[in-house]
Amino acid sequence: MPDFHAWLAAVRSSHDRLRSLTGGLGPDEVTARSYAKEWTLAQVLSHLGSQAELFWLLLDAGLSGGAAPGRETMLPIWQRWDALPPRAQVATSLDANERLVRRFETLDAAQIGALQVSFFGRDLDFAGVLRMRLSEHAVHTWDVAVALEPAARVAGDAVALLVDQLPEMVARVGKPSAQPATLLVSTTDPERRFTLATGGVRLEPRTDPATDGSLHLPAEALLRLVYGRLDPAHTPPLRLDSPTVTLDDLRSVFPGF
Repeated sequence: MPDFHAWLAAVRSSHDRLRSLTGGLGPDEVTARSYAKEWTLAQVLSHLGSQAELFWLLLDAGLSGGAAPGRETMLPIWQRWDALPPRAQVATSLDANERLVRRFETLDAAQIGALQVSFFGRDLDFAGVLRMRLSEHAVHTWDVAVALEPAARVAGDAVALLVDQLPEMVARVGKPSAQPATLLVSTTDPERRFTLATGGVRLEPRTDPATDGSLHLPAEALLRLVYGRLDPAHTPPLRLDSPTVTLDDLRSVFPGF
């Protein structure tokens, strides 16, 4: 498991990438549709800005031993961000995320070692908080990037870290297939081998023989598949060898969230 330094560097890089993508956009551009079809680019930024506030409160709780923010705290924050004009959603989000990343960067060793917080049923240390933030921020940054450049990919430093977190994500977001199958999954950039079972649903480091075929693809594409972002228009070259499983079958297991 990488230590927190790698996660912190990737969080910083993701924020800087989003700022570079959106800081100069005009009024009409920020209201364009993002990959998340229910959100404009500004609304993606609004979401990331409201979540930056919530992560700030999460840090407060982890450092003080208090309770993590609950829904009663989240709702007014979301409503306030939703009410902002689009340009303000972008600018205020970039400011809020910069403050959050700087706070991550300025915690001292004692604070980092002491930070512990329970959130959504998970006990998180500092690295765990950063993992959660990167998982959200890097993928939503892609939602923006791909709307501006169709060939955009999730940032490589984020992929290299998040690919090993996919088994936990798959267990939470996968929808069991009506026709369960087991596939051997191998990735490039970085290289990994997993067993994917679509009945459970589970993704595990390769332990069991694949009974229904194999899937070979870039790790970035596997990440987007799990996050429900591997539609036909944004699928890179890959190889699925199976007499029973199609790529659309796999997409239905991971409809997105």
